Amino acid sequence: MLTALRRCLMALGFLLLCLPLLSRAENTAIGVVLMHGKGGSPTKHVAELATALEARGYRVANLEMPWSGRRDYDVDVATAEREVEAALDSLRQKGAVKLFVAGHSQGGMFALYFGSRHVVDGIIAIAPGGDPSTPRFREALGPSMELAKKLVGEGKGFDKARFSDFEGSRGLFPVLTTPAIYLSWFAPEGEMNGMKAVRGMRPGVPVLYIAPTNDYPGLRKDKQQMFDGLPANPRSKLYEPSASHLGAPSASLGEIVEWTSAL
Repeated sequence: MLTALRRCLMALGFLLLCLPLLSRAENTAIGVVLMHGKGGSPTKHVAELATALEARGYRVANLEMPWSGRRDYDVDVATAEREVEAALDSLRQKGAVKLFVAGHSQGGMFALYFGSRHVVDGIIAIAPGGDPSTPRFREALGPSMELAKKLVGEGKGFDKARFSDFEGSRGLFPVLTTPAIYLSWFAPEGEMNGMKAVRGMRPGVPVLYIAPTNDYPGLRKDKQQMFDGLPANPRSKLYEPSASHLGAPSASLGEIVEWTSAL
């Protein structure tokens, strides 16, 4: 009896030791394209999340997107979309079977847009922001929008000029890009329109919509309307971690692991 009990305990102990390894092995089939926020980079606010996911066996493509501080909107929305498509293809080649597109702040808004155009296993929108259709954006960027339209009308759509970008926490700041590229990102009814993205989400694509409790007031105000605008999907979820806008990626690690693993 004691021998049998000892064997059971040894087997249980061995299983407990192996569980992290088994979990990590299962996660190698999960690929995540991760995108930073406006003016950011892969080494800033999403870096901890990317590293933690990789430590758990996920295959991660932590991209530098056109809205980074270095790139300064160097390509249009369609080209950025192809960059994400290429990253997904790379993850597939590395063995990922389940594929997710995740982004923080403007990266979250772009992830929602991407999900409205592509079938993936899930979209993870972390404190999505940067919607040019909101009243604050329309007012702040109105003069730049008029300038961009004027230059396009004059046949100068591909000549670089100085425009304005806007962020609630820092106000207006300059960007140097072409009028055509600028309009692709900032037209109020264009591709980065938040409600247009959520209402156009592919019905079969679940969304983990992350709205931190200490987010910027405007994003907190809009989060329920944005989430409710998504097509009905029993696997979509609104998650509200106790975190700030910038701290949301790191604070959401556990939920992201649980949600993606369950799918």
